Amino acid sequence: MSGKPGLLAKLRGKINRGDSWLTYDLGRLFTADKLNESAVDELGDRLLLADAGVDATEWLCERLTRDVRAGRIKNEAQLRAALKSALTELLAPCAKPLVIPPYIKPYVLFVAGVNGVGKTTTIGKLAARFKREGKSVLIAAGDTFRAAAVEQLATWAERAGVPLISQGAGADSASVIFDAVQAAKGRGTDVVIADTAGRLHTQSHLMEELRKIRRVVQKQDPYAPHEVMMVVDATTGQNALNQALQFHEAIGLTGITITKLDGTAKGGVLLAIARRLALPVRFIGVGEGIDDLEPFDAEAYVEALVG
Repeated sequence: MSGKPGLLAKLRGKINRGDSWLTYDLGRLFTADKLNESAVDELGDRLLLADAGVDATEWLCERLTRDVRAGRIKNEAQLRAALKSALTELLAPCAKPLVIPPYIKPYVLFVAGVNGVGKTTTIGKLAARFKREGKSVLIAAGDTFRAAAVEQLATWAERAGVPLISQGAGADSASVIFDAVQAAKGRGTDVVIADTAGRLHTQSHLMEELRKIRRVVQKQDPYAPHEVMMVVDATTGQNALNQALQFHEAIGLTGITITKLDGTAKGGVLLAIARRLALPVRFIGVGEGIDDLEPFDAEAYVEALVG
């Protein structure tokens, strides 16, 4: 990636502000240039505290234990290299950027997620990013469920300089998004970003509403939505994984964007999601600014964590 050095500096500045398992001195695991017997267990504890989840933690610890027993880890540099290699192997398959083919017009992107994860902010940042790439964008205010959601989205649409289709609070979400896709077709717009109500994954009737929105939009384009992106908040740890699992089961996610990675300690949830779901991680949010949304780069991320 051409912007990797810049991304690396930004990630390091954001993530390494706290003393997580990822940033503490790995040299502490050694005595007299020899790895402590409990070193891998201690790393495992730190992974769990960082919300990496049981699956990812067991997988990583087994890898490192195998390397220790085979004599491949004898000093701090070798431990760091082995940790980087294992983390990259886990995360690299998820580093798939979102590609919008020019022959799909409009490209319909659903954005899902529970309230408070940074969904509205992410939509604004996505709109700004696509516009910078030379695409025309339209936002659909499909979150008619939460008071002030439409107003917040309108503010972000204005900041990004893109039009917004809305019908106000209490309107039918499917109808709003249907109208937006219809308008985009008429205007020759490249991308429709559709907000959907920030719902708890435990509310089955709201999950059913998401399925209804999909069915209604498919009357305009049988292949829509072309991307169902879920926004998860890195600081919510295992909750983020549980939300992703249930949304995926209900509506079939095609990508994930992880926000608030500058919240440091809980960044391990990325590992949990990679191990359990192996879904493409499209973007990571590392700040509040309109440009603070970066395509996920596994190598830069691992380098920022362990390097």
